[in-house]
Parts: sequence; structure tokens; C-alpha cells
Amino acid sequence: MEFGIFHEFPARGPGGDARAIAEGMELAEAADRWGLDAVWLAELHFDPDRSVLSAPLPVAAAIAARTERLHIGIGVQVLPLAHPLRLAEEVAMVDQLSRGRLILGVGRSGVARTYEAYGVPYAESRDRFAETLALLRRAWSEPQFSHQGRFFHFDTVAVTPRPYRPGGPPLRAAATGAASAAAIGRQGLPIFVGVRHEPARHLAPTIAAYRAAWTEAGHPGEGPVYVRCPVYVAPTEAEARAEAEASLIHYYRAQGALLADSAGRAGVAEAEERARQARVLAEITYEEARRGLVLIGTPAQVAARLAETRAELGIAGVLAELDCGGRVAHPGVMRALRLLCEEVRPLVGAS
Repeated sequence: MEFGIFHEFPARGPGGDARAIAEGMELAEAADRWGLDAVWLAELHFDPDRSVLSAPLPVAAAIAARTERLHIGIGVQVLPLAHPLRLAEEVAMVDQLSRGRLILGVGRSGVARTYEAYGVPYAESRDRFAETLALLRRAWSEPQFSHQGRFFHFDTVAVTPRPYRPGGPPLRAAATGAASAAAIGRQGLPIFVGVRHEPARHLAPTIAAYRAAWTEAGHPGEGPVYVRCPVYVAPTEAEARAEAEASLIHYYRAQGALLADSAGRAGVAEAEERARQARVLAEITYEEARRGLVLIGTPAQVAARLAETRAELGIAGVLAELDCGGRVAHPGVMRALRLLCEEVRPLVGAS
């Protein structure tokens, strides 16, 4: 089972952006020392109270220069906001600099206001995602190519540098429901699934649709599934509960506001469902949240929940969000990472 952390480089108040970046880099370097498999970097825009991580690829390159074995994942690159040729070049360069340690996660994002800021209609996000993804794969596998599509047009281009690995870095795609998961399964890509507060069984229909489409398309084996969820580990349950509470509740309230905002913007097809989720997150309590796939406790408690989730869903790995909400003190996040690497992982591996 792959162990990774998901990190947003949260804004930290005093010390500003420089402090947020320095603490995020310290976390990545420690992850490399303590034997973690991967660190996953968000892509977030125009939200200075939440995160400074608007450009994950340069950060991935900096982490590659400071680490030896850690894989660096983008979780996720928002494809509809990027030009495919520029993105293909930059990803290939980071793949070279990391000597093949980059993993490119791709998705559409649900933040409609970011699309408006970039001047990209959110209603086009699905089609832009599909066209951009196809072009990335061609750019890394063909010496040169031409394209005349709905959004992009070019003749006889050759992307350089070539990726470190033939065909480019491994790809994974974010799925938010059964339909998107099935589309990813047909393409033969691993998926990320995530929860805000729901139990693990909430993901089962999405995973079932993904694996059915994977098999129907003739891909070998079983489609790999990676779960992103809030995780916080401390020496005692009381410490874990107390240190994570304010940050997690802040996350839910902020996500609720973001969903409510997106529900009222143009091009959002699932506006009613987003509004419903926003209402839930505006009122959810800490105890209600912890009944879901929110892993907060001692190393033994978190390991047991992870082992149960692996058995229930057949997951290939976890993206543990150690500072969900961005309000946990940095020393606590570092301690949680050490406990995840040194105590939780061995217990799950032995289960």
C-alpha cells in the first residue's frame, strides 16, 4: 500500500508566504528522510487565506532537488486552465529534474470562480480536460504532431525536453462520482477519490463503476484506487482530537462556503447537489465528522482504520491530509508525519 501525504502549503499568517513555503519544504524533506512514498501538491488559486500553492510544478522541482527517493505528485493539475503544449513542456522538465519521480495527477477542480478569473467557461471544463489530456499523452509519445481540435490548433510541434520516462510520467485522475470514474476507468488510468466527512462505504459505488469500466475496456488487473482523507496522528487520542478539531471544522466551513459560491455560478451543472453539500458542511459537528473517513487518533487507531478501509474498498494507497484546514501548528504536523511514517505504516503493512 502506497503511503503519501497531501499538502496545500497553507497560509500561516505571521511570516507570510515565505513561512508557508519554508514549512512546506521542511515537511517534504522530512517525508523523504522518514521513508514516505510520496508527497502530493495541490493547485489552488486566488485564496490567500487558504494556500500559497498556485504553481505546484515549480514546487515539485524544488522538492526534487532537496530529496533523494520521495515521489512528488501533483494532486491535481487543473487541466482546463492550462495550455497543453506549455504544460507538456513543464511537466517533462520536472520529470527530468526529478529523474522519474514525478507523478502527474490531473483533474478539473470544482472551484468555478477560478475559471471565471482565468476567463475559461466552467461549462467547457469537461471537454477541455479531455482534449488537454489527450494532447499531453501525444506530446510525450510522438516525436512531433499536429492537432486541430475544438480548443487548440497547431501544426508540426515537437515538445522538448522529452520526459525522463518514455511516454511521460505516470498519470492519475481525480474522480468525483460514478460517471467520471467510469470515464477514467475506460482510459486505463488510476483514480483518486476523496471524502469530506462521509464513511468509506460512500465511495463504493464510484469505485465499482470505475472498476467495471476498467474491466469492460479490456485493461489487465484491477484499476488502482487512491483515497484522499483527513488524517491526524498524535501520541494520545486526547491530543489528536484536541489538536485537529479547530482546523478540521475551519475546513468544513470554508468548503461549505466554496460549494455555495460555486452553486450560484454559470456553467455548474450539479448546482443543487453542491448547495445541499454546502448546507451539510455549514452545520456539521466535529463528532459527526469523525464518524466518517476522518482518521484522527493514536498510531494504533489510525492504522486500524486504514487497514479496515483497505479491506473494504481495495485501495492501493492513501493521500493523508495531515493539516486539513491549514490551522494545525507546524510542530504538530511534523510530529503527525513522523508517527505516520514510523508507527502507522508498519502496523498497516503487517495487517
